[in-house]
This record gives sequence, structure tokens and C-alpha cells, in this order.
Amino acid sequence: MSTKTPSEADILRPIQETSTKYYALVGVAGLAFALFLVGWAYQLWEGLAVTGLSDWGTGGGVTWGVYIGAFIWWVGIAHGGIILSAAVRLLGMDRYMPVARLAELLTIAGLSAAGFYILVHMGRPDRMVTSVLGHYHITVNNSPLVWDVTVITAYFVLTATYLGLTLRYDVSRLRDDLPDHFDPIYTALTVGYSEKEDEVVQRMVWWLALAIIIMAPLLLHGGVIPWLFAVLPTYPRWFGGVQGPQFLTIALTSAISGVLLLSYGFRWAYDWDHIITDDVFRGLTLWLGFFSLLFLWLQLQQVTTGTFFPPVDLDAAWTATLTHPIYLVSMTLVAAVLAYIFAQAIRPTLFTKSRAVVCGVAILLATLLEKVLFVVEGFFHPTMEIYYATPGTYFPSFIEIASITGTIGMVTLFFLLVAKVVPVVELHAIEHLRDDHERDDVRRD
Repeated sequence: MSTKTPSEADILRPIQETSTKYYALVGVAGLAFALFLVGWAYQLWEGLAVTGLSDWGTGGGVTWGVYIGAFIWWVGIAHGGIILSAAVRLLGMDRYMPVARLAELLTIAGLSAAGFYILVHMGRPDRMVTSVLGHYHITVNNSPLVWDVTVITAYFVLTATYLGLTLRYDVSRLRDDLPDHFDPIYTALTVGYSEKEDEVVQRMVWWLALAIIIMAPLLLHGGVIPWLFAVLPTYPRWFGGVQGPQFLTIALTSAISGVLLLSYGFRWAYDWDHIITDDVFRGLTLWLGFFSLLFLWLQLQQVTTGTFFPPVDLDAAWTATLTHPIYLVSMTLVAAVLAYIFAQAIRPTLFTKSRAVVCGVAILLATLLEKVLFVVEGFFHPTMEIYYATPGTYFPSFIEIASITGTIGMVTLFFLLVAKVVPVVELHAIEHLRDDHERDDVRRD
């Protein structure tokens, strides 16, 4: 492990230095996003029919597919990201301070991608105004769409406030080294700032972190999103009290995987091995294993109740799920990751950062596949006998598949642009690491 002492110059490097690889990544991410925007423009012109989505049951298809599955996936990544950051601050998990802001930014990016999916799936963006905002006081009580919009907006505002408070300290201390062309942004971030507020801000951030941890099982991926499925008794694949914990574990595994990938990318690009250390990757990998275990355990709960003398409708739904290649692939990926992490815990020499990244990619792919199948299978096997003899069919259209790569490109662009404006590693984390180095030096002397 590097003994180099972290400094302010390290976290300013992404802002001050721009390489050819940076522009190449911007080009690739921008192309992926632009390709989806072209597909979305075509969908707006021709209608949602171009996706192949259709009436469920006797209509022979599903009304929700990749769009809603990916929406759940992005919301989970976002929700898990802010929980990770909040836990670092609330529980004093100082080891993960260098990646806390990456988790916060991942929440902002993930919520943006999830909100974008709502617009895309509505068919026409103007419906957000004509159907939601104008009738909010009526629809908020019984519309799943309005529940989604409400909790996503609430979490976005909460996370943005959380992030903005911590950025004030960093920008005020580093202002002389930040680019002048972003001065309006820095002025807005630090309006009314004085050093006297630092202690107050730290307390505010702590209370915000506590609120986020408390709200986690009640809203978004621990509450509202799974409730949209779990309280519908005519859909046996969805109905049940386990959906809340199941969604929450998927959110945390996905978010940790996302933070692993981001941490590895920034460490590799800017030589941050002394900031985002191997210990951070080891710890994140172990947490990934813990939540993967919970994920599989909750899947086992559903499989057991769905296959051991179940009602006819539940038997049909779970038999179809358990024999579907996508389900088998997703569960195998999670099991393989868990097996590796368990082996690594017994034999630490098996750990490498590249293997941790592979685990992260595998979990992200597994959770995406599982959520899309979860949505689709619910429509294929409703509790209505008329539909049992003629199950529908569904295969994602090119536009739907492009939405996955497009939103990944959008989130990538977000991080590439933000990294040019503000530090993606908190100044407090650098100060904490520097204090640790100084204490180590004193011990050695």
C-alpha cells in the first residue's frame, strides 16, 4: 500500500487535468446517450407501439417491460448509494469517507435516470403536467405514478441538500485553485458562507443522515416502490410482505457495486491508490457479500412459499420463473459472487481489486435481469383463470435495450462533468487520512 500522504492537490487533479482518455470516454458515453435519444424521438413520433409493449393477458404481452424494470434498478442504485453515504457519517465508518461523496453523486445520477424513465414510459412528456401536476391533490392518494414522482423528488431534494452542505466547506477552502469559468457555480454554492457555520453544518448533515437511515425502510426502495407491486393480490408473482426487504437488499447490493466501479475508475485514472485504498475495496466487497447473502435468502423465502403446495396461481407464476433462463442466470451470478467473497474471507490472498470490480459488474447485471423478469412475469401470470391457457410473450425492443446503455451513458457523463467542477472526494476525508498518516509517522519515530 502506498505511503504517500494525501493532499488537496490530489482531489483537484480531475478538475485541473484532462487527458485524451477523458475525451474518449465522453465521446463513448455521449454516443450511447445520443443513440437512445434518437430512439426515444422515434418513439415520441410513432407512439409506444414501437416498443412492442401491449395489453397484458389476452392481449398477448405486457404493458411494463424493460422501462419499468430498469426504473426499479436505477432507483435501487440511487437509494442504496445515499444509505451508504449516510451510514458512513452516522456510524463513523471513517474507512469509507473517500467514497462517501461518490455514493452521494451516484444517488443524484441514479434518481435522474429513474425519473427520466418515468417520462419515457409515459409516452408523452406533457402528460407529466396534464396528468400529474395538475391533478396532484387528487392522484397522490391512489396513483402509483404519483407516488413514484413524490418519493423520487423528496429523495432528490434531500440528497442535493445533503451534498450541497458538504460542498460549501470544500469550495470555500479550495476556491483559489478552482477554475474561474465556474465562478457562478461556486458563488451559488457558497452564498452567505462563513467559517462559523462549519460546526453547525456537520450537525445538520448528521441529522440528515439519521433521517435518511430512518426513512430507508419506509420510503422509496424499502417502501413505496415495492408496495406498488406487493399490495396487488391479483399478481401472485408480486404480492407479498417480503417485497420490501427484498427490494432493499437489491438496492444495497446494486449501490455497493456501483460505488466499487466508480472507486476503481477514479483510482485508476488519477493515481488515488493512497486515497481509495485496498482496504476500502476489501470492505466494500465484504459488505457486497453480506447483502448478496440476504438477497439470496429472501429469494429462497419466495421460492419456498411459491413451490411448497402453493395456490394454483402462485404455482404457475413460480414454476415459470424458476424455469426461465434469465432467472437462473441472475441467481447464478449472485451465488458465484457470494462464493468468491466467502472464499476471499477465508483466504484473503484471493482478493484483488479487479476481481472486486468483476463482482460489481456481475451483481449489477444480475439485479437488472431479475427486476426486468420480476416485472414481466407478474403480467404473464395474473390471478385470472381466463389467461392461464394463453400466456403472453415479450422480448425487449431495440429502443428499450438502448435505454439501458443510454442511461448508463447519461450517468457516466454526469460523473465526467461533475468531476470537472467540484471535488468528488470530500476535503474532510483528505484531512482525516492526513491525520492518520501523521499519527503513523509518530508511531514509527
